[in-house]
Amino acid sequence: MPTATVDHLDTRRVNWLLVSLLLVAAPHVERVPWWTTLLVAVLFGWRVYLQHYALALPRKWLLLLIIAGALVGIKMSYGHVMGRDSGIALLLVMLGLKLLEMVRLRDVMVLIFICYFLVITNFLYSQTIPMALYMLVVLWLTTATMIGFQFRSPPAVSHRYQLRGAGLMLVQAVPLMLVLFVLFPRVQGPLWGLPQDTVAAVAGLSDEMSPGSVSALILSDAVAFRVDFRGRTPPTDRLYWRGPVMWDFDGYTWSASRPIDAAPRRYQTIGNPVDYTVTVEPNGKRWLFALDLPASVPPRSIITDDYQLRSLSRITMRTRYDMTSYLDYRDNLELNALERQRALRLPPDSNPRTTALAREMRAAAHDDRDYIGAVLRMFRTQNFSYTTLPPRLGDNPVDEFLFTTRAGFCEHYASAFVVLMRAAGVPARVVTGYQGGEINNVGDYLIVRQSDAHAWAEVWLKDAGWVRVDPTAAVSPARIEQGVAAAIPPGEPLPLLLQGKFTWLRHARLAWDSVANSWNQLVLGYNPERQQQLLRRIGIGDASWKKLAAAMFVLAGAIMLLLSGWILYRLRAARPDPTAAAYARFCARLARRGLTRRASEGPEAFRRRAVAASPHLAPAINMISDLYIRLRYGDAADNGELLQLQRLVKTFRP
Repeated sequence: MPTATVDHLDTRRVNWLLVSLLLVAAPHVERVPWWTTLLVAVLFGWRVYLQHYALALPRKWLLLLIIAGALVGIKMSYGHVMGRDSGIALLLVMLGLKLLEMVRLRDVMVLIFICYFLVITNFLYSQTIPMALYMLVVLWLTTATMIGFQFRSPPAVSHRYQLRGAGLMLVQAVPLMLVLFVLFPRVQGPLWGLPQDTVAAVAGLSDEMSPGSVSALILSDAVAFRVDFRGRTPPTDRLYWRGPVMWDFDGYTWSASRPIDAAPRRYQTIGNPVDYTVTVEPNGKRWLFALDLPASVPPRSIITDDYQLRSLSRITMRTRYDMTSYLDYRDNLELNALERQRALRLPPDSNPRTTALAREMRAAAHDDRDYIGAVLRMFRTQNFSYTTLPPRLGDNPVDEFLFTTRAGFCEHYASAFVVLMRAAGVPARVVTGYQGGEINNVGDYLIVRQSDAHAWAEVWLKDAGWVRVDPTAAVSPARIEQGVAAAIPPGEPLPLLLQGKFTWLRHARLAWDSVANSWNQLVLGYNPERQQQLLRRIGIGDASWKKLAAAMFVLAGAIMLLLSGWILYRLRAARPDPTAAAYARFCARLARRGLTRRASEGPEAFRRRAVAASPHLAPAINMISDLYIRLRYGDAADNGELLQLQRLVKTFRP
């Protein structure tokens, strides 16, 4: 392949480079400060202006002044210069500055390598299929740009040639990529993330619950986790995904304090277990979710005395684990003094009207079960309503909810119910998590979204232990049986695709989610455990990192040898240059007259010897030789002269 012999960078190839750089930097626009985007845009525009009018590039001292100002700005914006976000902002500024000192092919190659590196940085923020496809296009264009710069100026290669060559190089790299992906030894941690920066603020459950905190999630249709059941999916009203358990109440906010040390739980299971696999989206928290009652503990996690599953580290990457749960059980028939104290504690002088109502209703009830039924009948028969737009509450939120507003979301009913229980001497606690989910029939799995967030109560009863009671079901049974979309009154806010107005769009979204879930499981979820499972299936049992590295290098070497052999074969079998082919036919016809061209003889020397040997053929020999020398060694090819050469050789009959 011809290489660049001059340092002049023509506008056509510089434009290719600018397009590649703009495409790879575009996704970062929403992640860097506005002034960074403006500065980089000015630097790009400056280079275009200088290139168009063939003006001199700026002085070094001016570029140093700009980078000094950018460093100060990044320090003020992020508080530091080192880190993912600040580092990428600095890299974008350096990219624009490098454009303003680009005068040689060496500078071009530096910019192209920076472009390749920026492709990787985009995956620090998003690893979705659209982002992967977009970066593949950027990679293709960048490689095509690099190919274009390898030819002499003015460019002797078409756009189609550049794109075809880049595409062929990427296709040739696919086998090597697959070998590296499958065999490269895996480590725990995000595939494309930095531990401290992987997850930004994500809307979801908190370790605190106050009026309005759960209802605020109703507008979020973001996926919390996905579940793949092995066997039949349980009914919707049995799908309670246990999360933080709230014991402590300050009169307004419930909170999940550190679990107390207690003796190991003893529970009695009823019926058959449910086996399933959960894939939790990154959320920066420690909670893992499972159906009540979790009977197993995922790797690198613990289970607390109140059956919360907690990861030993924050969930900064998509986490997949197998679970077993029992939907019917009897738990903790004995309640120790410390737990009873925690489950009955209420702040003094808080919500006095609720306390008085609880004592009155408990005095009229036969026992604790009768009292629970009376409270649920109150919610069911009196003028209580389920709404995503509850009124704001004051310092005594339970009093105001029960006696004034009577409109609330699940957290209002769970909080009021537990306060009523504790005020009457019945141990109770609040449990938050998710309820229900959406079946994706395309992929045959369950999607649980943030809008499925829910709060319910648990009460402790003698001879029964902790029992789940959902007061929301008394007010809005549709919420538990059919999902949140069926329970929301008309006119209240709800995510667009949950409103049921665009059925075709919802089906399309489920189909896309099935594709994205497969991508998450097979590609992004390819962790050490999945790698070991795959290797065991193909007969590699004990796959240490040394064995993996050895196999990887052997296979990679074999692929490189095969590709090299194929390329050499193509080069040898490639169609000859038409100019060289025409001249070869000319030489062959002279050879048949006994005038053979020597191996060391150039076209000019051969012409002189041929004219001396056959003077009567001099005009034809001179014309053919002149055309060949001009086409073969001239500055640029001329299709008209090539056709003339081919015609002259065809009619040359010595």
